[in-house]
Parts: sequence; C-alpha cells; structure tokens
Amino acid sequence: MNGTFRSLKNHNYRLWASGAIVSNVGTWMQRTAQDWLVLAQLTHRNATAVGVVMALQFGPQLLLMPLTGWAADTFDRRKLLMLTQGAQGLLALLLGLLTVLGHVQLWQVYVFAGLLGCVTAFDAPARQTFVSELVGENDLSNAVALNSTSFNAARMIGPAAAGLLIASVGTGWVFLLNALSFVTVLVSLARLRVGELHRQARSGKRGGGLLEGFRYVWSRPDLKAMLLMVFLIGTFGLNFPIFISTMAVSVFHMGAGQYGVLSSVMAVGSVMGALLSARREKPRAALLVGGSAFFGGGLALAALLPNVWLFGAALVIVGMAAQTFNTTANSSMQLSTDPAMRGRVVAILMAVIMGGTPLGAPIVGWVADTLGPRWALGVGALAGVLAALVGLLYLVRSRHLRLSLEDGRLRVKAAGD
Repeated sequence: MNGTFRSLKNHNYRLWASGAIVSNVGTWMQRTAQDWLVLAQLTHRNATAVGVVMALQFGPQLLLMPLTGWAADTFDRRKLLMLTQGAQGLLALLLGLLTVLGHVQLWQVYVFAGLLGCVTAFDAPARQTFVSELVGENDLSNAVALNSTSFNAARMIGPAAAGLLIASVGTGWVFLLNALSFVTVLVSLARLRVGELHRQARSGKRGGGLLEGFRYVWSRPDLKAMLLMVFLIGTFGLNFPIFISTMAVSVFHMGAGQYGVLSSVMAVGSVMGALLSARREKPRAALLVGGSAFFGGGLALAALLPNVWLFGAALVIVGMAAQTFNTTANSSMQLSTDPAMRGRVVAILMAVIMGGTPLGAPIVGWVADTLGPRWALGVGALAGVLAALVGLLYLVRSRHLRLSLEDGRLRVKAAGD
C-alpha cells in the first residue's frame, strides 16, 4: 500500500473510514435534497431562503464554539461522537417523515437546520481531533486528507443520487435514507479496538478552559493568519449550495436530476485535491496561498462561462483548490497545536469555516437574487483573492517567503516548509 493510503494500514482507521463513507454519502444526499426542497418546492427559487437555512445550520458553530472545543478536549471523543451521530440520524428521520407525509413547511426546515447546527457544532471538533487518536501524530496529515477524500468522494455520489431520488420518489425519502446511513457510523464506533487508540492528554473540566483556546490562538501569528484566510473563504466562498443551485435553476434552467449531477461534478476536483494532499508528508504554508488564489480564479472563471459544460469544468478547478486549501489549513493547525489544546483550536477553525456562513450566505443569496448568480460567484472569487493576499503578506513578513528554481521548476517556499 503506497504512501497516499498509508493510514488504511491501521485497523481502527479502516473501520472508521468504512462507516464514514456511507454516512458521508447520506449527508450529501440530504444537503442536496434540503436545498432543492427550499429552492424549488417550498419557495419560488428564493436563494435568500437557502441562505437562511445555511445560516441556521452553520451558525451554532460560531455561537457554541467555546463549549464545543472544550467538550472535545475534555470528554471521551468516541462516546461523544456516538451521541452526536445518533442525534443527527434522529433529526434526519423526523424531517424525512414530515416531508413524506406532506406536512413539511419552510419554518420547520428552519427549525431542523438550527437543531442540526447545534449537534454538528459538537460533532465537528470531536470528529476532526478523533483522527489523531485513530492513527497517531505521524500519520495525522495523511488521515486528515483521506477523510477529506472520503467526504468528497461521497459528494460525487450523494448529490447525483439525491437528484435521481427526488425526481423518482420524492425529497422525503432522501432524508430517510440519510437517517439510515448513520447506523454504519455507530456500528464502526462501537467495534473499534479501544485499547489501540492513541489516547491524548485531556484538559481539566474547569470553566477557565473555555477561554484558553482564544488566548492560545491570539498568541500565535501563524494561526491568526490562517484563521483570517479561512474566514474570508468560508464566509463568502464556500457557499456552493447557493452558487450551484441558482446557476442550475436560473441560468441553465436545469431540473433536479441535472442539478444533482452538477453538484457531483465539483466533487471530482475535491477528490483530486484531497488525494494530492494525502501524498504529501506534511502540509506546506505556501499551499494555502496557492489554494486560495486558484479558488478565487476558478470562481471568477465559472462566473464568466457561457454554458453548463464549461461551468462544470470550472467547478472541478474550484473543488481541487478548495480542498487543497481546507486540508492544508486543517492539518497545519492540528500539527502545530499542543495536543491538550487541539480540540479548542479545531473548534475555532470549524466555527470560522462554518460559523461564517450566517454572515456570508444571506449576503451571497441576496446578491444572487438581486444582481444574478454570476455576481454571487464574483463575491466568492474576490474572497479567494483577498485570502491569498493575507497569506502572502504573512509569509513575506514572518516566514521569509522566497522563490527558488528546482529541477527547472519555479517553487515558492517559506521557512519551515
């Protein structure tokens, strides 16, 4: 087994990954079905309503950030994940039943989005940091990249499958299938070899721990620069449900099945980006700048292209750049953080990625409704360019950025890479 998939040599990681891939497919199916339910069934192509759903679903990441990171650093992450994964399955089941029975209303989708956001806020930092307990420090970067590969491989399957199911049997059945997919994760967590987990130091359960993560990040210029970059891209750039749904419906006049396929196309690039990240022994700071720049350029190109085929090709570039950026940021922050602080730092990272959505998604949705979907893509493109400038400024000032010629190729390096 080559270096790209080295974490799969670990029994516990293989078991976890096998359950996660099934659940990830279900998650992407639900996301696609939920966006379609709001955009095409409960409203008349109202992108602002989709933005509100996203804000409610991801807002708790920001509001609950101190508690969620503290919980990941304090409690048994395996048991915490069993609780959060089970709760997500229950919410999907209830929303599915409401939809299948024909009783679902927009306000109910808002409520379920908010509840799911609260559960996910506790799930995300525990799930991200649990990886280091599965494989240990040496393979952490590789395992993070493989997790991203799984998540985005599921994106190739989930949205397309959701589109076909919506067209054939209805939206509600997609939610019910997602609820069933959580069983695989719960089984994999229950069957892990607990004695082989790489247990790490736990912080005390004192209240002062809630603020320690903020103090720790504030003392680290590298973490602050990465978080600012993540904020820009996460808030204004990672609004793909709005970008793709509005372009599909309003510009290219596509149906549910075609919309699902278009959503899956971007995942091809995301998987490519994740696999390339898995091959690297360690994350490099310069990749954050490059990933941000290509992300912004890809969205700008997508905004200008005249037909759906070229638009889909641009989404592959966007997916690859976004995944390179996200995986590098995640790995860099975990590997450069004290293990006892890792849960809180990752909670801050997740809060910035997902918690910025309540700020950005309604704005991007309003731009799409008012000026058109292509202008909304332009907002995301600008965010990518600004993030690249932030990273470049940090590398020049603090990491002694330099250019070098190696094997006939121009390379950008920073101190420590």
